[in-house]
Amino acid sequence: MRRVKPARLLVVGAGTAAANNLVRSLRAAEGGWPILGANHDRFALARSAADRSFLIPPADHAGFVGALRRLAVRERVDLLIPTADAEVARLARARTGWRCRLFLPRARTVALCQDKYVLARHLGARGVPVPQTLALSGVRSVGDAYRRLGRPTRAWCRMRRGTNASGAVPVATAEQARSWIAYWQTMRRVPASSFTLSEYLPGRDFACQSLWREGRLMLVKVFERLAYITVGGNPSGMSSAAALARTVAEPRVVDVAVRTIRAVDPRASGVFGVDLKENARGQACVTEINAGRFLAGTNLLDFTGAHNMAATYVKLGVGEAVAIEEVYDASADHYMVRSVDEYPRIVHAAALFDEVHDARA
Repeated sequence: MRRVKPARLLVVGAGTAAANNLVRSLRAAEGGWPILGANHDRFALARSAADRSFLIPPADHAGFVGALRRLAVRERVDLLIPTADAEVARLARARTGWRCRLFLPRARTVALCQDKYVLARHLGARGVPVPQTLALSGVRSVGDAYRRLGRPTRAWCRMRRGTNASGAVPVATAEQARSWIAYWQTMRRVPASSFTLSEYLPGRDFACQSLWREGRLMLVKVFERLAYITVGGNPSGMSSAAALARTVAEPRVVDVAVRTIRAVDPRASGVFGVDLKENARGQACVTEINAGRFLAGTNLLDFTGAHNMAATYVKLGVGEAVAIEEVYDASADHYMVRSVDEYPRIVHAAALFDEVHDARA
């Protein structure tokens, strides 16, 4: 019987934490996949975990797609995997002319998910729980928005686009929000219209990652963020990158996340990461969707439970038959501890303090 060669993979963003963690998950699956990497940053490539790495133009460059197409042909790539929002958006718009596969959501789905204000309105109109969110037209509109929110003792001010809580801060007054936005306008050249003011969600912080093929849910897992990697003076105290996270069995969170993906695209394909946070009543509300790329904590989901999500993504992406009976792969009480410049460590709660001796007395 003729042996089928393992698919050749090309991971864009090689050398970044997202790409290296993804490569780590894929290698743990022992699929034997040759993994190539590409990035526009030659310094990031020095950290690449791929077998071979290539320098390409950045995602906003006119030559980005062409360079990847040529590279995919020359290196006989079977599946191209982006790891950042800008790459996902660009590749989702350039679906034709490839000799390899792209397992990505549709371009309009990606565009919807990458604007947090438009997404909140879209989901709210379809009965999905979201925080009350108001768009700002300028610094002068902040006062009216704060009044419409009911003059809360705390609100959430953040940009409509971006990751890792960039430009996000909790505020106690409209004046604090105005000052924050004015700073970004003056120092970072970010217009006030890029910001929103929304209901502050004080409860637990969840991330739900799922795989879809033509509208069919194939696999879903969830974890809870307990502490955050916040480098420097991050005023929000939060980030999508968890310093401490744990797997949890939360069917109610999974239910909201699945409803969310079906609301944005009934024919969804690819990977989707839904961030949810509880409001004051304990209801899990959707705050954003990362469409077409893996979450920062994907290792926790890949190394626990019955199925490696990254490996399952590859199998789906190259067209293999995948049959998973229990699509909600719940595996509670595994913890991920991570920091800057370190591989995440994953350990079950029962072994969390093995070899740790109490010297406090």
